[in-house]
Amino acid sequence: QVQLVESGGGLVQDGGSLRLSCAASTRTFSIYVMGWFRQAPGKEREFVAAISRGWNRYFGDSVKGRFAISRDNAKNEVYLQMNSLKPEDTAVYYCAADSTVGGTDYYSSDPKEYDFWGQGTQVTVSS
Repeated sequence: QVQLVESGGGLVQDGGSLRLSCAASTRTFSIYVMGWFRQAPGKEREFVAAISRGWNRYFGDSVKGRFAISRDNAKNEVYLQMNSLKPEDTAVYYCAADSTVGGTDYYSSDPKEYDFWGQGTQVTVSS
């Protein structure tokens, strides 16, 4: 069992930046594909970004060019740097871990593929 704890959410103005962190309680953090998803009220959970075991990075279309994802395997943490935030980025952001066996560039944008989830952190972007 892997516990994930997100932090760094909050209220920010349109055009601002936030950095989310996710700490994982596992000694085998490096084997997981790590992803970020978000869910706004009344909407389905949406893929935001993922970073593979081999540090390949993938992004949802709505955040490409504005968000960055990174990981620190020594600290068992994954980060989501969010720049040029827009009101439509307002959502609860979730960190997730996928243990699917695959190549170093493997990732999934399907939340059903992820085995472990954090409790979420609220991000609100005011206009």
